[in-house]
Amino acid sequence: MYWIVNLAMKLTAAANLSALAVDEAAIRQARIEQNEAIASGDAERAACYWTEDVTLRRGLGDLVLGKEAYQALLTPVSLLYVRTPESVEASAHWPLAFEEGSWTARRAPDGPVAISGRYAAQWVKRDGRWLIRSEVFVALDCGEDPCPWPAAP
Repeated sequence: MYWIVNLAMKLTAAANLSALAVDEAAIRQARIEQNEAIASGDAERAACYWTEDVTLRRGLGDLVLGKEAYQALLTPVSLLYVRTPESVEASAHWPLAFEEGSWTARRAPDGPVAISGRYAAQWVKRDGRWLIRSEVFVALDCGEDPCPWPAAP
C-alpha cells in the first residue's frame, strides 16, 4: 500500500512540475513577444502584456502607475528597450510568477547601449494568460560618455 501512495505523490509532483514548466515557458515567450513589440514601435501591443493597474519603477527611480501611463512612455519611441530574462519562477500555490534579468536601452536597433541594468517583474495569471503586474528596473551602467542622464534623486 505504501508504494501506491508514494507513486501517487511522485506522479502529482511530476504533474505540478510540468505545469510550472509550461507556465514559465509561457512567460518567457510573452517577454520575447513584448520585446518584439517594443522594437517595432508598437506600444499598444507591448501594453497588452500589462495589467490595467501595473506599476513600474523606472531605471533611475521614477514611479509610473497604470497601463496608460506606462504605454505613454513608449510613444514616441526614443529608446529601444530589451529585457533579457535570466530566471522565471512560477508559484505552485498561486497564479503568480517572478522574473529577473538584465535590460538594455539603445537609441537605434543596432546602436550602442545607452543605459542598462537589472530588473525584476511580478507576473499574474488572469483568465489563463500571464500579465505583468509590477516591474522594477535599476539602472547600473551608462554606455555613453558623458552619461546623458542625471543621477537619480
